[in-house]
Amino acid sequence: MKSRPAMGYVCVIGAAIMWASSGTSGKVLFLSGITPVELVQMRVTLSTVVLFVAFAILRPGLVLIRWRDIGYFIVLGSVAMALLQLSYFYAISKIQVSAAILLEYMAPGLIALYSICFWKERLTAAKLAALLLCLAGCYLVVGGYDMQILKMNRTGIAWGLLSAFAFAGYTLTGEKGMHRYSPWTVIFYAMLFASLTLNSISEPFAFIRYNYDMRQWWYILYIVVMGTVLPFGLYFIGINHIRSTRAAVTATLEPIAAAFMAFFLLGERLGFLQVLGGAAVISAIVLLQWQKEQDEMSPHMIRYRDYGGKT
Repeated sequence: MKSRPAMGYVCVIGAAIMWASSGTSGKVLFLSGITPVELVQMRVTLSTVVLFVAFAILRPGLVLIRWRDIGYFIVLGSVAMALLQLSYFYAISKIQVSAAILLEYMAPGLIALYSICFWKERLTAAKLAALLLCLAGCYLVVGGYDMQILKMNRTGIAWGLLSAFAFAGYTLTGEKGMHRYSPWTVIFYAMLFASLTLNSISEPFAFIRYNYDMRQWWYILYIVVMGTVLPFGLYFIGINHIRSTRAAVTATLEPIAAAFMAFFLLGERLGFLQVLGGAAVISAIVLLQWQKEQDEMSPHMIRYRDYGGKT
């Protein structure tokens, strides 16, 4: 396929905006009385159904996996994906949408730290600067400079930090599957086993009998289609036209878009120091991706992993 960079950037920007709108839509649902567990159960269950129907019609081969890989997909979906989804939306329910997403975006820094500690990747000045920026940015985003803010948001901050670790774990685990299967297959089975887990620990398909009004159902379906399935498709199309490194950097538009949406739709505000912290986190991601691109251009360096995954 001929590379079309302009289309690639448009697709990735569209995906980032849709992911941002998904977080804001989730906050609206939480304010209306829906719990994070209910929303996550619906998101992964309905997304699994939509993906299965799409595969059955368009590419049935995407649902085929080897029996020996079942255990791997159970861990990826039932543990990593389920924990990531729950921690992400629990954080959004407790603190500002943009702050929750920025905390999750600490994951690339955690992955870099893991690579340095356990894969013996070289600690360069750029990586060290990125890790320090990530830590400083997190401190500012959560309001660590204000003990009152920190006290009020302690639960939300904990869930946000957990989502970053879960995102890093999901990325590290998911990469193994993408060496053997299409990213769509990996995502489908991660969603499938996450849905099986969530429908086991709470009442199975409980959302079917809940009396949600039309407005709530609109937001739920929006999160499933426009906040999950479609942005994944756009992101993968974008990667086909631009380098995955550039796609990952472009996707950092998500927390910026989330901040604007939450401000206009929910009246959420970030203080100046929190905005500064957000800029530091995004700068750290850009710096890590720039270092990755430099490494990939050198035949003498280890090729680093793609941090561009999203859930």
